[in-house]
Formats: sequence, structure tokens, C-alpha cells
Amino acid sequence: MAASLWGAGYPTTVSLFFNVIFYLFILVLINEFIKSISPRRAMSKGELLLIYTVLTVSSAINGLDMLQLIGAIIAGPHFLATPENEWQEIFFRYIPSWLSVSEKTVLDNYAKGESSFFLLNNLKPWVTPVLMWSGFTVSLIMVMLGLTLMFSSRWVSEEKLSYPIIQLPLHMVESSFFKNKMMWLGFLISILLASFNGLHFFFPNFPSLGKPINIGQYLTEKPLNAIGWLPIAAHPFAVGLGFFMPVELSFSCWFFYFFWKFERVFASMLGLRIPGFPFIDEQTTGSYVGLAFVALWMARKHISRVFRFKSSGDEKSRGVNHFAIVALIIGITGITVFCIRAGMSVKGILLFFVGYYLISITIGRIRAELGSPVHDLHFSGPGRMMVSLVGTSSFTRSDLTITSMFWYFNRAYRSHPMPCILEGMKLEERAGHSYIRVAGFIIFATIFSTLTGFISHLQLGYRHGAWGKMWPAYETFNRLSNWITTPMGGDLALVSAFSFGTVFVISLSIIRTQFIWFPLHPVGLVVSSSWAMNPFWFSIFLSWIIKYTILRYGGLKLYRKCIPLFLGLILGEFIADSGICIIGTLLKVQTYIWYG
Repeated sequence: MAASLWGAGYPTTVSLFFNVIFYLFILVLINEFIKSISPRRAMSKGELLLIYTVLTVSSAINGLDMLQLIGAIIAGPHFLATPENEWQEIFFRYIPSWLSVSEKTVLDNYAKGESSFFLLNNLKPWVTPVLMWSGFTVSLIMVMLGLTLMFSSRWVSEEKLSYPIIQLPLHMVESSFFKNKMMWLGFLISILLASFNGLHFFFPNFPSLGKPINIGQYLTEKPLNAIGWLPIAAHPFAVGLGFFMPVELSFSCWFFYFFWKFERVFASMLGLRIPGFPFIDEQTTGSYVGLAFVALWMARKHISRVFRFKSSGDEKSRGVNHFAIVALIIGITGITVFCIRAGMSVKGILLFFVGYYLISITIGRIRAELGSPVHDLHFSGPGRMMVSLVGTSSFTRSDLTITSMFWYFNRAYRSHPMPCILEGMKLEERAGHSYIRVAGFIIFATIFSTLTGFISHLQLGYRHGAWGKMWPAYETFNRLSNWITTPMGGDLALVSAFSFGTVFVISLSIIRTQFIWFPLHPVGLVVSSSWAMNPFWFSIFLSWIIKYTILRYGGLKLYRKCIPLFLGLILGEFIADSGICIIGTLLKVQTYIWYG
């Protein structure tokens, strides 16, 4: 939280959270020291991985794309309203008093700082909104937990997905990992490069090697100028992560990255001047939904067994299935009660949350199968898609207002909790822990981190001033104002783009099942259009070349020998970046803004 206030890094904007890897690194070193003195007192591998899982889920909940934005959603409407923007007349009546803070003095103290959240006058107006939004957030996670328990055994035991993101923490808890010379070679290369770049933030005259080269700036003539931003940059951790992606998936990532660029060029060649064309956001969201349909269809028999309380599985499986259903019921009930009390219609609730959880399933699948460094889907969540596909006139103004307040977890999906829960289940399965035991720890972590995250955010706002963190409120409530005053959406072009994305990804999935040799994977299509793929496409391209060459000419034996080297690349950069961000926070110096 403090790091985000001082612009000193956003560790949850990439799939593998570098703050948690840093904590695990320190914890493992301490544990190794304890083991050398008193082996019985040292933590087991399973306990270390459980701590990692709890920290990862907690970081996701408090990440940039969740609770770090909610302060602006609660305080923003009343603090930012002016006679010019007419927010008060347009939508204030649709915001329940128990979801926002309206006292001017309290909001001024929050925005300007030099105060304390724990003063009674500041604290009292926040109590009800914090408790209500906390309960709602916990309900969101409970549904994700239920879905995770449903899909985990299918994706782990039956489909045997590779879960590339968890390779580093899995190896870090092995004592042999830190004795491997190849790992230390990769670590040394990466930490030196990252430290060299980090010095630039504290000594501006010191050269930086990390600045990307934008090739797009040299493409000034039509139609190639439609390519736009095309950065070339090699990030050691992204090269390392890409090395653990299946070859056909890493190939599909950079291939489809240029596919989306070609769409823009082709539109320019045709001279089309339709605003927004080729509607890549709508195509991308359609592809996310399509991939969720594919995942649900492939798991249909498994899902059917879960909802049959008298399933044919063993006692352990039945217990997990029962727990999953209970978690789903609790989460769905909490969400429904919250939304109905807030004034949403049943139609609005169904459309929004069906869309949200379809996207959640897809993000979980992406991480389990691909291990992509990013999955942001900026500005393309269910709220915008509801309006684009059906139109604002199809929803009540309360629907539009409350879904706009859901912006705190729908602006983007970089720190989405569901894949973190999925990967935690996979880690604990490897450690021999039961899913239900892990689920219990995740529920505790969710409740604890939601409440403490709220308190930490508010205290930092009152101490240092949250004025610079109000921009999410401008984004969502200006858009809401336009939705209400100027009916829009429901255009055939937007519906067609969404449908094309859905059909395209389903078609690719069918082709892959019929022709195993087909090199293009639908998951690559889904993640490659994201804004955050721009800084990483070249790193994935490099890792694809390296891995393809190693497998082609050195085989599996050479590939296995190289694994520690690439794990070291990830670890070295993450340790260096964590140190730089900590120093930047202490000195109040802006350092890494992680591709936000």
C-alpha cells in the first residue's frame, strides 16, 4: 500500500507477485538457518508453501486492481462532485448512504492527509461502508473458492495442466535449489541487471538499461502507423517465466500479439473510419467468455458429479465437493443480498456476475495452462460489456450506478484472486495437504486481509493524503454520467465484434482437439491483445526461441539442466526489484511503476 502511494512499484500487476517471492526467499533462508541448528523446529516444505499461498491470496485482494482502488469508489462521488459535472443531480440518489462517505470534513482530511483514520470523527463515517464492502468482497472470494474447488481436481488430475507460475516457489522450498550453480548464475545475471537499472531512480544521471525501444514511433506512414506502440524490451523475469510456458503457447502469445496489430493495420488499409473499429476490446472480452464456455464444456461431466451429492468419487472427493457447494451458496447469497439492498435488479445482477465469473474462470485457466506474465483485460469487464451489447436503456439507473461502483475489481484483472487460489491448491496438492484444509486458511486470509487492508489503506490516506489516488473515481463516475445522460450501446457492430471473439476462440479450441499438431492455441489469442502484453511480448518471443532451440537440438536432458538458470533469472530480478521498491518507499522516491 505504501509503495503505491509513493510510486515505488506495483508488485501485483504481474502474474507472479514479486513481493511474495521476496518474503518466501527471506523465510526460506531463515528456515535453512533454523534447520542447521535444530531440524525439528524448522518448517516443512508444505508449511512454507501454505504461507506462500496465504500471502499470495492476501496480496491479490489488496492489489492494484482490487482494494487499492476502493477508497476512491467510496470517497470519490461526494468529494469530486462539482456543479460543473452535475454528479449530484445525475446519480447521487442511486448511491445508498451505507456504501459511501459524504461528510465534507472527513473527505477533506482523507484527501489532503496530515490526519489520522483512528480519530473518532474520521473513523465513524467509514465503519458502515467498510463493513459492507468487506462483506461483499469476502463473498466474491467465496464464490471463487467454490469454483476453484470444483475445477482443481479436473485440471490437476485429469487434464494435468502444467501451472507454470508455481515452478519458482515449488523449487525454492527444496534445499537443493540454493546449491545449484546454474541457478546462482541466472540469479547473478538478473540481479546485476536489475540493480544497475534501479540505480537510475536514485541517481538520475546513472544510465538505465531497462528502457524499452518503441519501434512504433518509426512507423509514421499509413497503414503501418496504425500499429501504434510496439516496444522492444527484455525483462529477465519474463524470459524466465516464458521458459516454463509450453512452446505452442508462447508461440501463440507473440503470434496473436501481431494478429491484433494486423487488424488495426488492415482497418487503416481499408480506410475505415468507424469509431473504435476493429473493436478489439469487445473481441477480447468475447474470447474470454468463449474460452470459459470451452472450459465448462470440457469439465461438464466433472461439474455434474460435483453437484450430485451422491457422487461416485471417494469420501475425500465428496467432502471437497460438498465444501465447494457450501462456499458457492455462501458467496452467491452474500452477493445477491448486497446487490438487492443496493437497488440492483435481478437482471442486472445475473448479467454482471455471470459475465464476471466467466472471465474469472478464463483467467484461472490461462494461469493454469499458459502461465502468462499478465492478464489485464483493461476496461473490458462485464459492466462495459453489458452496456455495449444490450444498451444502457435495458438497465435501471441503479443497475448502472452500482455496477460503476464495482469498478474497484473490474477496471483490470492483473491481481485477480482466483488464479492465486487455483495455484495455491496445486501447490498444496504437491505438498500432500487436503483441499479443505487449504480452503480454511484461504477463508481466514480473505477475511483478515480484507479488513486489515481497508484499515491500512485508510490510515495511509489520512496520513499522507489520498488525493492522488482518486483517479479511479473520475474514470467510472464520468462514464456513469455519460451512460445516464446519453443512452448508448446495443450497436450491431459491438455485438458482432463480441460474437466474433467468442466464435473464434471456440473454433480454435475445436481445431486443437482435432489436430494436435496445430500450432495456434486459443489461450494465446485471449491474453495477447491486453495492454500489458506490450512490454512483455518480446521477452516471451525470446524465451520461445530459446526453449524451442534447446528442445530441438538438446532434448529434454538439456532442458532440465537449464531449468535452474531460468528460475534464477526470475528470482534475481524479483529480489533486486523488491529491494529497490523498499528503499524507494522509505526515501519517498518513485521507482518502478510496474506496467500499470
